[in-house]
Amino acid sequence: MNDATSRLQQAFQRYDAYNARDPNRFEWQGQDHPRELFLSRKRHEWVLELAPQAGEALLLAARSQHIGRWEMPRDSYPEGRLGYLQWRKELMGHHAAHSARILRELGYPEPLVGRVSQIIQKKGIKTDADVQVIENALCLVFLQYQYEAFHREYPDKIVDILCKSLRKMDASGHTRALALDYSAEGLEHIRQALAAL
Repeated sequence: MNDATSRLQQAFQRYDAYNARDPNRFEWQGQDHPRELFLSRKRHEWVLELAPQAGEALLLAARSQHIGRWEMPRDSYPEGRLGYLQWRKELMGHHAAHSARILRELGYPEPLVGRVSQIIQKKGIKTDADVQVIENALCLVFLQYQYEAFHREYPDKIVDILCKSLRKMDASGHTRALALDYSAEGLEHIRQALAAL
């Protein structure tokens, strides 16, 4: 293992250790996990699937995209769209700052730290290939691991919610999304959303 690979693995370990603190739990196939630890690893797996030749910055961003998410809960911001947008913007900065601190402690150069922060904050979606891979991966993790429980809670809003997520994906992401396993009802919602794009 060379020094660069070793440092990358150290970064993953630091990210995972931080996300293991998440008090929120996520159950999958009978096993209980810290929520963000589970989701960050699955997002990383999807990035490797979508971009097998992914560079170091993209891999680091994938693993730390939502690091420390539980520290800024949605209900700590005002209700409504303006409160939601403020929360999302500040949350991305929160993730980028946590990731950057860890990378600097490991001796990563500033240009790479800045690139990781740029990807985490999704600057250049639809024009930056790495940011688009992250967006596809985020949506695919939701669809594969969270969607079936989610759509049953919001049957009247789910198609609109899906449209907002699917618009952020590209055609490749849509193809991957349709190939996942869903209930018949879940698949129909997705088909309706794609048809409405």
